[in-house]
Amino acid sequence: MNDASANKRLGDFIRAHRERQPPPPNAANRRRTPGLRREELADAAGISATWLTWLEQGREVKASVPALVRLSNALRLTPAERASLFDLAGKRDPDETVPDETDLPTELLALPSGFSGPAYLLDHLWTARAWNEAAADLFSGWLDPETTERNLLAFVFLSPEARTLIGSWQDRASRLAAEFRADFNRHPDDDAMRQLVADLTAKSLEFARLWKAQTVLGREGGERDFNHPARGALSYHQTTLLIAARPDVKLVCLTAR
Repeated sequence: MNDASANKRLGDFIRAHRERQPPPPNAANRRRTPGLRREELADAAGISATWLTWLEQGREVKASVPALVRLSNALRLTPAERASLFDLAGKRDPDETVPDETDLPTELLALPSGFSGPAYLLDHLWTARAWNEAAADLFSGWLDPETTERNLLAFVFLSPEARTLIGSWQDRASRLAAEFRADFNRHPDDDAMRQLVADLTAKSLEFARLWKAQTVLGREGGERDFNHPARGALSYHQTTLLIAARPDVKLVCLTAR
């Protein structure tokens, strides 16, 4: 999308939501246009009416984060609408928070059991919250009943078993660090994420090196090879699904090749 298209989309969004707002209590009963007038929204948001006009017209003006916050409040946007406002403006919402994952809904925790192949559910820290029997059998040292450490990154970088189980361990570890970096960069002020990174950096020289490199990758699927202690060489195709209602929760599924 070019800048002109992006500016027009943002302007159209703001105008549509301005026109949905009820007029101020002191407004005249009969009005030619629906909703708030530009001057009224500008006054409520503490911005220039001229600047708001240019913004709605899709001109080459940029909205700052504080201005977007005030516009969001003045327009009484829902959380989903506010997220779209910041997305369209290409900005990060300073009040964006990671959902509380202390108690994930039962229907989410039940998802892995619906798959015959290995499947597991990761929270925003990449800690496994649910998995099926096939995953417990495959991931010896991580999801088996004898293990208590359920964080995927801790398993990969701190467990000697991971280096044997995971085929091409160096490549997979490098990719995992870069994929987690992408998640971390969305929530750099999340205390739990920062603590996890600090712990891994202190305990793993390899993780510290990779984290310092600042490499970022999207979490993609692909071929995954394993050297199972009892079943030998195994190959799967991995697919990662994001949960629409909880975008920081991932369902990872593996299909045997």
